[in-house]
Amino acid sequence: MFDRILFPTDGSDGASAAFDHVLDLAADHGATVHVLNVADTTHDSVTRIGGDVVDVLEREGDEIVEAAADRAADRGVEAVTEVLQGGVAETIAAYAGEYGTDLVAMPTRGRTGFDRLLLGSTTERVVRASTVPVLSIRPDGEPARYPYRNVLVPTDGSERANDALDRALTLADRAGATVHVLNVVAVGAVGQEGYSGVDALVEGAEETVAEAAATAEAAGVEVTETVEVASSAARGIEAYVDENDVDLVVMGTQGRTGVERYLLGSVAERTVRTSRVPVLTVPDPDDGA
Repeated sequence: MFDRILFPTDGSDGASAAFDHVLDLAADHGATVHVLNVADTTHDSVTRIGGDVVDVLEREGDEIVEAAADRAADRGVEAVTEVLQGGVAETIAAYAGEYGTDLVAMPTRGRTGFDRLLLGSTTERVVRASTVPVLSIRPDGEPARYPYRNVLVPTDGSERANDALDRALTLADRAGATVHVLNVVAVGAVGQEGYSGVDALVEGAEETVAEAAATAEAAGVEVTETVEVASSAARGIEAYVDENDVDLVVMGTQGRTGVERYLLGSVAERTVRTSRVPVLTVPDPDDGA
């Protein structure tokens, strides 16, 4: 499933912790890891002073990527390294497209400071810009588990959600994992008791998860199907992860929107930001944004 995995790193402790999970994934798939450091030339402190500062950033970047390549070699994982100049998120997304990587894997937190900011909000910008799936890994707390045992797929029945389901089924089949298909009926601040249309929404949600579950069963993957009512889709997803020992969330970055329900889009970004487990976001491959 994964042949080339792009791992952007700033050499921080957060990136180092996330790299352990990336190496687990790469070793299992026999994938090559592309280790990338971006010398961020968009900050005034760099562009104003000039080339000398960029050279310092590039030298430090060389040390960072070589150290990561050594770790990959210790695990028997092939690695290629690159240090590039530019805006961080834009450079990561462009590299992924140019080199045909199957996956961008990066932590949700990293080094911050006057010189550069690699992660945090940058991860969300990569999720929005990337035309390949992005695996966002929270580096603090419990280490991410691999192989995955419980994979959550939030779905609203949209095309992107179905693409995410296909990815999840491939991963689950490889690992012998259970896929949890979830639809969250978001009732906002009014709550379930105050929203008269909730019964119709639940009925539609049940049909959506039943269709997704049928797809999983046809693929020979163990599946559970659930409809939850919550104040927001993101909160419903977060609660389900905590209550069901989920190892991985797989979701689209775009979905169905409207008065009735809104699952994806900004919900994916919030899930990336708050989830304690890795989140695999699946974009529209035809979206060049």
